[in-house]
Amino acid sequence: MARPLREVSVVFLTLEGPEGSGKTTQIQLLDRALRARGLRVVCTREPGGTAIGEQIRTVLHAHENTAMVPAAEVLLYSADRAQHVRQVVAPALRRGDIVISDRYAESTLAYQGYGRGLDMAALRGITAFATDGLTPDLVVYLDLDVELGLQRKQREQALGRGEWNRMDQQEIAFHRRVREGYLTMAREEPGRWLVVDAAQSIETVHRAIRERIDAML
Repeated sequence: MARPLREVSVVFLTLEGPEGSGKTTQIQLLDRALRARGLRVVCTREPGGTAIGEQIRTVLHAHENTAMVPAAEVLLYSADRAQHVRQVVAPALRRGDIVISDRYAESTLAYQGYGRGLDMAALRGITAFATDGLTPDLVVYLDLDVELGLQRKQREQALGRGEWNRMDQQEIAFHRRVREGYLTMAREEPGRWLVVDAAQSIETVHRAIRERIDAML
């Protein structure tokens, strides 16, 4: 019989951050660095990471879905997460792989909790159900001024890289609340969070992440 997810104890890393903070680049660098040490690594993302999750991602990010209410939004993200954990994350952890996810449960608390103003206790309950209590060993938060991050993402999108989605087009005040939410959560659990200034060079950010992960490993 498979062990319950909450009993799995291996290295599960998540990267969080505002739009344009460089999560994708840092995940790629970290993946290469860990594989070079002979470690097995699974890189994934939310929303997405599974065939079902990619379909949910399309609905969540479609520009035309402006009528989506916050309650529907959080339930769709949580449905994606439930599928993601059980199909990808938990099996990889049980195999002894290192899992690196581009966003995870903390995104829901930041975006739908601090950003949308939904009840945090309710969100934590929904998230615990979706994840079966599985939490990351380390949350890396790439902190960046929201205006700078959105400008970065717009430039990337103009060059044909990345996407500009429904969440990106929210008002600046929303993104500022999200950022403050992330920083608040990081202050509450400093042992499980690493906050890195994403305005620094790619190499400097990568080095800060590697130093923390090397200490864990």
